[in-house]
Amino acid sequence: MKTLFRLSLLIAAILSISLDATAQRTYEQKEVVQFSGKVVTSDERGDIIPMPFVNISVLGTRRGTSSGEEGFFSLVTLKGDTVIFSQIGYKDVMVGIPDTLEEAHYSWVQIMSQDSFLLPEAVIYPWPDREHFEIEFLAIDISDELRSRKDENLANQVIEEMRYSLPTDGTEATTIELRRMGEEAVYNGQLKPMNILSPIAWANFVKAWKRGDFKKKKDKKK
Repeated sequence: MKTLFRLSLLIAAILSISLDATAQRTYEQKEVVQFSGKVVTSDERGDIIPMPFVNISVLGTRRGTSSGEEGFFSLVTLKGDTVIFSQIGYKDVMVGIPDTLEEAHYSWVQIMSQDSFLLPEAVIYPWPDREHFEIEFLAIDISDELRSRKDENLANQVIEEMRYSLPTDGTEATTIELRRMGEEAVYNGQLKPMNILSPIAWANFVKAWKRGDFKKKKDKKK
């Protein structure tokens, strides 16, 4: 009898645990919501475009995601949760998941609007205040030597020589490299045309020779 009684208690406990687990799964299935949709914004012309990499998180939790390159997102939430859409330079948006949903999914299209920040004006002077700047500026002695040096540096001949002696900056170097890569792509797998019979190439050569582009730097300095 005791063995039968213990077996009955064990079966009742197993059934109770199974029913609780089933009820919990049913409850969770009713509460969990698949929140998905797309994040968009407007461009300079007012057209609607997808907005990628928007931070999407559930308020008060560590659950979250971000929108993809085409603005799509998908996030597991619960009924009654509050979802926050945030991105630098845009206004934060809070969206509530209705607790009266009958389905386990909820679609949403979120439009993000730009947020403007007005920063106070900052004027930087090499002196403590404007009065010191005016005093020092008026006390500058512009001598004849400085004037003559200014005239020499701004002479047309000096500027012309600087055009061929100064190194190229980042923009010029990038343009030259892209142009070279483009020419290699055009003539890939074949011989490049020879400019020896081109009148334009000969004209450019004669102009460069007259300017003295082929002279040595020492000769130019002299």
